[in-house]
Amino acid sequence: MSADVERAVLAGGCFWGMQDLLRRHPGVVATRVGYTGGDTDRPVYETVKTGKTGHAEAIEIEFDPGKTDYRAILELFFQIHDPTTLDRQGNDVGSQYRSAIFYTTDEQRRIAEDTIADVEASGLWPGRVATEIVPAGAFWQAEPVHQDYLEKYPNGYTCHFPRPNWTLPARDKQTA
Repeated sequence: MSADVERAVLAGGCFWGMQDLLRRHPGVVATRVGYTGGDTDRPVYETVKTGKTGHAEAIEIEFDPGKTDYRAILELFFQIHDPTTLDRQGNDVGSQYRSAIFYTTDEQRRIAEDTIADVEASGLWPGRVATEIVPAGAFWQAEPVHQDYLEKYPNGYTCHFPRPNWTLPARDKQTA
């Protein structure tokens, strides 16, 4: 990764749909799907899907900070998945489908906390945000069949979609 590229790691349900939408965001240079947040070295899909590894299906995003910023990526993340469901996204249930932000810097942690506060204040979602904010650890790339899955299989499963007219307002910082 070059000095002109930053890294974000997010989990929000099945990684196929997240990758398909986040890769299209202007300024995103590369994406890959994988597993993170657990306690098993070199996890594979067959074990992660059981929910016993502690890992979440996640996406690693490389982006050009001259064309987009971390906040914009998080805003899209909160638009395309339901952050109020604990260990669930659509039909996918279990801790491997949890909503999580794996921050790589203290600044990312601060931006994540601020963005979640804005999501909760906005009323755009019907409940409290269940998204975890935790330090990024090892990211294990998923098997080749899972990379760019919805490009290979356009009618494949996804529970992610952009919500029309969804715009996250920033809360008034003086009253927050």
